[in-house]
Amino acid sequence: MPLQKPIVCVLGCGTMGVAIISEESAKKVKGVFGDKVTVLCGANLAAVREADVVLLCTKPQVAKHVLTEDGIYDALQNKLLISILAGLTIDQIKAWVPASTKIIRAMPNTPCMIRQGMTVLSCPSNVEEDEKAFAYWVFATLGRTKFLDEKHLDTVTGLSGSGPAFACVVLEALADGGVMMGLPRQAALELAAQALKGTAEMVLMTGLHPAAIKDSVTTPAGCTIAGLLTMEDGKIRSTLARAVEEAAKVASTLGKSQKK
Repeated sequence: MPLQKPIVCVLGCGTMGVAIISEESAKKVKGVFGDKVTVLCGANLAAVREADVVLLCTKPQVAKHVLTEDGIYDALQNKLLISILAGLTIDQIKAWVPASTKIIRAMPNTPCMIRQGMTVLSCPSNVEEDEKAFAYWVFATLGRTKFLDEKHLDTVTGLSGSGPAFACVVLEALADGGVMMGLPRQAALELAAQALKGTAEMVLMTGLHPAAIKDSVTTPAGCTIAGLLTMEDGKIRSTLARAVEEAAKVASTLGKSQKK
């Protein structure tokens, strides 16, 4: 399917999609984008018929209901469907759409809202290069983007999808330490946030292993090694790693209630 200036339809709601679930939210979308978008409330069928690309942003548990509404099946003929639904596999979605519908799975994360996100894309072999390129372009405007095999997407959900929440716990804890030692709350939050942001950028820009950066800060008998040993006493490494593991396990169950 050639994709030149395609019409994109967004189905569903949530922080990862443009939420169109009520008259009020529709007005907000129009207020932001003006004449660049057409908002159709409660008109999924009309929107899908007009679109070349459908971005599926519903909750996983209602995806089947949305995709099997009267007329939607036929409207999806020869369309590209991009799903951002955690836990819902390409094979599951295939059961609800025509064989001619191309499907790409995407797992973005919350920092996409400020164009600092991470999105992982996965697609079967029948997706054409221009369709892959379009999906890549869409999410590359929101941050970093890469392709991985679908078998990794539950882990991606647990790491980069849930990761911002885990990072916020670490950030808050670091700031609390600063407050404990006398810093004003706002200053402590800024210092902690910039420390995490700057260090993450060092890893991404230089390619250095995090351990190398850690070691460069850690001088013998210094304050950093004292703090690091305290963190190790609290089993912070295994706790964070297990947090990703558990989140990934839960992600793998999210689509299981959706029967083919």
